[in-house]
Amino acid sequence: MHEKINRLLAEVESLAAKSNDEIEALRVRLLGKKGSITLLFDEFKQVAAEEKRQFGQKLNTLKNLAIEKINVLRENLEGSGNFSPALDASMPGEPVALGARHPLSIVRNEIIDIFKTLGYAIAEGAEIEDDYHVFGALNFPPEHPARDMQDTFFVTTGDNPVLLRTHTSSVQVRTMEHGKPPIRVICPGRVFRNEAISARAHCIFHQIEGLYIDENVSFADMKQSILYFAREFFGVDVQIRLRPSYFPFTEPSAEVDVSCNICKGKGCNICKHTGWLEIMGCGMVDPNVLEASGIDSKKYTGFAFGMGIERIAMLKWQVRDLRHYFENDVRFLRQFKTV
Repeated sequence: MHEKINRLLAEVESLAAKSNDEIEALRVRLLGKKGSITLLFDEFKQVAAEEKRQFGQKLNTLKNLAIEKINVLRENLEGSGNFSPALDASMPGEPVALGARHPLSIVRNEIIDIFKTLGYAIAEGAEIEDDYHVFGALNFPPEHPARDMQDTFFVTTGDNPVLLRTHTSSVQVRTMEHGKPPIRVICPGRVFRNEAISARAHCIFHQIEGLYIDENVSFADMKQSILYFAREFFGVDVQIRLRPSYFPFTEPSAEVDVSCNICKGKGCNICKHTGWLEIMGCGMVDPNVLEASGIDSKKYTGFAFGMGIERIAMLKWQVRDLRHYFENDVRFLRQFKTV
């Protein structure tokens, strides 16, 4: 061990370097975790007790000499003007790439904010639900053909199978079961349907559904609420129209169209030259649905509506392919940084 210490002492005395990188390499070779001097300290543990004092003093002298020599080399290099520090705190930092909200989140938040001004609260629920809350409580008998309108991902089978919810109406059911009128909620969330993925459809999409139940709620109340939303979202000049439709849980039911905000109702490729764009379905809550949730249908009435967030976002930004929302292509997402 004497020889190793003496050899390293001679090596330290003759140290020389012409750059900061060379100095750092010397430091690592001598004083790093696997450096020559560090390894000697590991060997020191095996030295006999009567020799520890002698070797310990020499090792400390060697280590202090190496540290002093490296510091002197750095000072000399800095004084010569060739010193380049590894980090200059005065230099500006590297620009950090900032992200942006996803376009679906932007639209979701905008829709929620509009309905909040009308007094709607937010209600959310589980994405995995049972058949009763997704279908049964909403007036879908077991063999009703309306079930075929929504191709379902089933998780289990049986009398009340578990499934991935096909709409957020299940949240409305649970809200009615655990609350008392007046009820005024919107239910945003992700839903699932067994559909082929294409530019116009996806097996995963997002909805916002609304429910308002109170005494003397009328179809006119529903129409005025939807008109208010349409004008807040698409612009004050937009018009709406309601077309008769069918949903098992509402009666009467309607599809809602807005005048095309691209061509101002004159007709274009976006609206297929009709001047109108479909945005949601709506209707007065069926009395059977109210009764199934323990609400007196003779005292209370209500309306419900539902819209696809992807559909609204497509109309807002003229996105022609639904798949862009799910591919996480940063080239697509960067377009919404300033939104």
